[in-house]
Amino acid sequence: MVNSFFGELQIDRKIVNALEEMGFEEPTPIQAQAVPLVTQGHDLIGQAQTGTGKTAAFGIPIVEKVEASVNKIQAFILTPTRELAIQVAGEIAKISKFKHIRVLPVYGGQPIDRQIRSLRSGVHIVIGTPGRILDHLDRKTLRLDHVKVMVIDEADEMLDMGFVEDIEAIMDQAPESRQTLLFSATMPDPIRRLANKYLKEPKFVSVNKETVTVPQIQQRYYEVNPSNKIETLCRILDCENYDGVIVFCRTKRGVDDLSAALQSRGYEAEGLHGDLTQAQRDKTMKGVRSGDTDILIATDVAARGIDIDRISHVINYDIPLDPESYVHRIGRTGRAGREGVAITLIVPQEYRHLRLIEKLIRSRITRSLPPTFKEMLDLQKRTVRENVENILQEENLEPYREIAAELTEYFDKEDALAALVRYTFNLKGIDLMDKEEKQRADFGNTGAKNGMVRLFMTIGRQQNIKPGDLAKLISQEVDMPAHLVKGINIYDKFTFVEVPEEFAHRVIHIMDRMHINGWRVAVQTARAR
Repeated sequence: MVNSFFGELQIDRKIVNALEEMGFEEPTPIQAQAVPLVTQGHDLIGQAQTGTGKTAAFGIPIVEKVEASVNKIQAFILTPTRELAIQVAGEIAKISKFKHIRVLPVYGGQPIDRQIRSLRSGVHIVIGTPGRILDHLDRKTLRLDHVKVMVIDEADEMLDMGFVEDIEAIMDQAPESRQTLLFSATMPDPIRRLANKYLKEPKFVSVNKETVTVPQIQQRYYEVNPSNKIETLCRILDCENYDGVIVFCRTKRGVDDLSAALQSRGYEAEGLHGDLTQAQRDKTMKGVRSGDTDILIATDVAARGIDIDRISHVINYDIPLDPESYVHRIGRTGRAGREGVAITLIVPQEYRHLRLIEKLIRSRITRSLPPTFKEMLDLQKRTVRENVENILQEENLEPYREIAAELTEYFDKEDALAALVRYTFNLKGIDLMDKEEKQRADFGNTGAKNGMVRLFMTIGRQQNIKPGDLAKLISQEVDMPAHLVKGINIYDKFTFVEVPEEFAHRVIHIMDRMHINGWRVAVQTARAR
């Protein structure tokens, strides 16, 4: 095995290559603490929330320990929900991409015969939910005899869902020689008792969530359509009054692609990431400090240590996976006692990351609407007019009169001038013939009134939920006026509710899997009546 470095961690080069392809440049705090301990063979208790990088904290050393040549289940991960099982399996599959390790998620709601076939064909790592795992153990279609590492992920969630007895029944069938890892956001007494029973002299790691205050920085976010993200960024750049901007991307490739896209539209933008030579980095930073470069596009690692007073705006083109990185990013503005602006672009699926960031900073980030096509167009028209007026006041137009004379000799004066204006706008990547892109997704027929989306929620009278309480909760969590929540119909075990189209994605992605009155709720679009 050839090792390489991931930050300060020395791990298999194939895993480092996979992590770089995933866009990770260095370990998060929980990874930096946990990976060495797990690699050394210690049992571990990790106190960390979702979004801190904990999946890779156990996924990296597990992938290192698994032998691809041994066609047995060598690692086993227990998760509370099918969604998390799929998510964890997906991330571990990416980490193990170059090691040819087979990963299988096992959960209820999927045909069991398909899972049995996959298990019989040979799997190295299994990720599953308690109920379905017990079913396979009872059928003898799953055996844990060769398991080296066992992980209990989101243990407190499983406690809330009443899975403690199932966890114990599963763990009793794993070899005593196994290494056991337990991850949980909180550590109530039942979780501590579980750890004391099944873990051997465990090490403890924790990611402390300190209160972070950034009062001098104005923070807001825009919900964007993924296909229209660059266009939205350009509108923001055109409408914001900035001195200097740092735009953060998650990956090196993202930096390169965005730099090229902005440069092609006429912006003074340069990229900064770890693949640049020191000479290239110095040249880029000199341009930013001198004002020759207005927009710096960077990864988190490349921007470390940057302290430039003229940075008035930070834009998170990609929302950070680690909430603490958000604080480090926006700290690049608001320097020397000046006010700064932090803008984050998010797609609907990223609202959970936004909520984790808000928990860390203990405040809500203001939702704003991106500049409309008309607003951006009006601004550009004013800018062109002002620039023309300034040029007309100068006395050095003589070299250009010959070109103007030739144009007006062959073309109508108004047409020639319009063509020059169009050429000016095209240099900025703006087409006046463009029409505003439709931002809202087509939800199909959900049985709601025009402009609304009807949603189905797995909570009802049995969970003691009332219409007013539900409307207030949706309003608070989703950051939308409560009076826009309509059509609430509560039944014994489920509820229907209607929300405006523009908020529907947010309601689904924020409220799904949320606990309400101690009950875990699923949210999805309703079928037509």
